[in-house]
Amino acid sequence: MSFLLHHAIDESAERLADQEAFRFQGRGLTYGQLVERSNQLAHTLLDQGVGAGDRVGIYMLKGLELPVALYGILKAGGAYVPVDPSAPPSRIQAILEDCGIRHLVTDESRAARAMDLGASTASLECIIAPGPDGVGKGTRVVSWSEVETAKDSDPRIRVTEDDLAYIMYTSGSTGVPKGLMHTHRSGSSYAHMSARTYSVTCDDRLGNHSPLHFDMSTFEYLTGPLCGATTVIIPEEATLFPINLSELIERERLTFWYSVPLALIQLLTRGQIERYDASSLRWVLFGGEPFPPKYLWRLMELWPQARFSNSYGPAEVNQCTFYHVPREDMGSQEPFPIGPVWDGAEGLIVDASDQPAAPGTEGELLIRAPTMMRGYWARPDLDREAFFIKQPWADDRRKFYRTGDLVRERADGNLLFLGRKDRQIKVRGYRVELDEIENVLSGLEEVAEAAAVVVRTGEGETTILAAVSPISSSGCDPNEVRRRSAERLPPYAVPQKIEVIDRFPRTGSGKIDRPALAEQLKSLVSG
Repeated sequence: MSFLLHHAIDESAERLADQEAFRFQGRGLTYGQLVERSNQLAHTLLDQGVGAGDRVGIYMLKGLELPVALYGILKAGGAYVPVDPSAPPSRIQAILEDCGIRHLVTDESRAARAMDLGASTASLECIIAPGPDGVGKGTRVVSWSEVETAKDSDPRIRVTEDDLAYIMYTSGSTGVPKGLMHTHRSGSSYAHMSARTYSVTCDDRLGNHSPLHFDMSTFEYLTGPLCGATTVIIPEEATLFPINLSELIERERLTFWYSVPLALIQLLTRGQIERYDASSLRWVLFGGEPFPPKYLWRLMELWPQARFSNSYGPAEVNQCTFYHVPREDMGSQEPFPIGPVWDGAEGLIVDASDQPAAPGTEGELLIRAPTMMRGYWARPDLDREAFFIKQPWADDRRKFYRTGDLVRERADGNLLFLGRKDRQIKVRGYRVELDEIENVLSGLEEVAEAAAVVVRTGEGETTILAAVSPISSSGCDPNEVRRRSAERLPPYAVPQKIEVIDRFPRTGSGKIDRPALAEQLKSLVSG
């Protein structure tokens, strides 16, 4: 029998109807209530013309309506498309039109903006929003109060594991967003594999730090319900103040934390975590960017009861490796491995000619896994670039995703992340890894975070620039940072200039926005 993503809440409700599936700001939504409300939304969407495979946008801030929207769309046979609620209207409109979204689910915080989008987006026909039913700026509006009067029985729409379940948009290298298509098979495969890898149970309480449009959130929104766990949705405003996060971990008795390293670094440096009881935490997962060892060791000292794991995987494959950080390694300043390829997946390391890399040498990591996306929405050109068919001239036509990440396999089978293929540059004929520069800079005790970028001058010369944020309010001397980095980097890899900044520009997922930073730093060499 096929396992669909929404089967997870149905099965958990049969066993744990009164257990909280999600919590937000002290309020809870049980599994029984989640199933009932999701069914009501599904019937409403079906009445409004949603058909199997239709894309339905989710445009709202964090709250208890989010899981209802997600599972209601799936139960209607549609595919949910999370839209960054903080994105500018032009980007949102581009996503809605690119994906052909005719139905949008929103909340009170974004209702007015959704109406504006309805007036300017040709494809948008219906908005589920707070307020009265009717027509708003040319778009049909169905109120959440109307949804609550719909049937609460399971609509039992026929879909299969290979049908589309969700599309996540990420920034493309050209600045044009691209949609990653995941099926029920890829999403549920990730939920099952992550649940098994991290031993998630119905007694766990997962802290949802990432927004829905960021792929890390699938752990809380898909894996949690599969296991009957409780997911605590962390409000956006709490993520801005680390001390509030420290208090939330204690108050909600979280057992799992999963975020980018930056959030953990801010907890450590600004969250006064020594004052709060985090003894409930049993597992801390991090991924998305390298984690400077100096911070992780300190966290492991303060949270001795918790396991720490480096979770790796591009959004295109959800996740594909993990590394449980051993406490006996505490104190080492070497970068952490990303671990072995997990069970049920296959990895290849290939050289520049797509031939198997020699053992122990650098190469690009290719992944084949049931968690892998179907492809990019309406972009066959990107699909041709992203997928590698092994031995197309033979019967072996296994399809691998090109991660673009350079790795090397250690003798113990763990993979070392060496940097991005597209961040490997040439300076005066020398090969330079920008990620290596960042690792050296962030390893300095006075530096909280670092980023290196490359800019080209009017004469076509390639110049490496960097920015660092200081670990304390007293700041740091950029010349001293550059001098000390020169002790660990070859001369051609030392940034020409280093700027000290208080805050980095960031993408919607919280990562450093390096193209924006490069534009910001160009003034250092412009004249």
